Amino acid sequence: MNILFGVQATGNGHISRSRELVKALKRNGHEVFVLFSGRDPDKLWDVEAFEPYRACTGMTFAVKRGKVKYLATLAQLHPLTFYRDITGFNAERFDLCITDFEPVSARIARRYNIPSIGIGHQYAFKYPIPLARRDPMAMFILKHFAPAVYSIGLHWHHFSYPILPPIIPTMHTNGDAPGKGKILVYLPFEDPDEVQNLLRPFSDHHFYYYTATPHSVDEDNLHLRPFSREGFLHDLITCEGVLSNSGFELASEALHLGKKLLVRPLAGQLEQESNALALERLRLGTVMHRLDAQILRTWLYSPPGRPVHYPDVARHIAAWIGTGLWNTSDKLVQEVWSQVDMHSFSVSF
Repeated sequence: MNILFGVQATGNGHISRSRELVKALKRNGHEVFVLFSGRDPDKLWDVEAFEPYRACTGMTFAVKRGKVKYLATLAQLHPLTFYRDITGFNAERFDLCITDFEPVSARIARRYNIPSIGIGHQYAFKYPIPLARRDPMAMFILKHFAPAVYSIGLHWHHFSYPILPPIIPTMHTNGDAPGKGKILVYLPFEDPDEVQNLLRPFSDHHFYYYTATPHSVDEDNLHLRPFSREGFLHDLITCEGVLSNSGFELASEALHLGKKLLVRPLAGQLEQESNALALERLRLGTVMHRLDAQILRTWLYSPPGRPVHYPDVARHIAAWIGTGLWNTSDKLVQEVWSQVDMHSFSVSF
């Protein structure tokens, strides 16, 4: 098939899991054209696997100091550009649209009557999974931001619904042992100075902090790193724990590798707040709702994590897409979860 694949590029998690699925689809003989939105094209890193691709404006949320700013979000919208991105796209050759919560491709599919499949964590929220709070506006956005005819939700547990495990990228550990006291830090929505002030006093730990720095900086126990997929994966594999916001993909990779996890959910963002709640209920991670030195201290000296080994979900989804039987996913869901050791979870619903 000729497939239009939309990737929400606001967060690196969408890019990470979409990379695996795009590669799996190409291995199965499909032609895939990728449409990115939500990020300046000059700030797209390590996207060679997506070629051919195009980047457009799309829609994204404004964030300041770890909190979603709705008025600023409205102020930065470009509805005319958004409309032109949809109507100006030549979609005649495509047999299918797949969207990882990407709004432009979803609306191109609707406009040109192309079958569409939504694949991603956000599509799990159509089921009554752990939800941090009632928020009609946030649920409206989750439902209508990137609508699709068919959908596959992803989560760390199925919660007794037809939800698949997360898509984990291929990671070659090469037998690397975790560095003692090494912590990977990824808090892109926080003030970098506040993060560094939080970390600096814990001198017996080394923090590899991926942030907006033009080059690597090593200063005592702080190691600032510019984002690169290769370097990030190496530090993820060789760390003892991960301190991050509660985005879905990085937490999934950390759980898969058995890294202990401390998350600070993005305030006002229902998805991240609900992810934090799910981690607590599954007893897979620790949550702090602000940058809290005492919680960090307790977590740093807590026992190591335990791995949750997820299978090659991208390969299974790509095979399912190739069948054309998109109106049912029950067999797919059962097959994939049968490969997960459910004893990995201490479920507390």
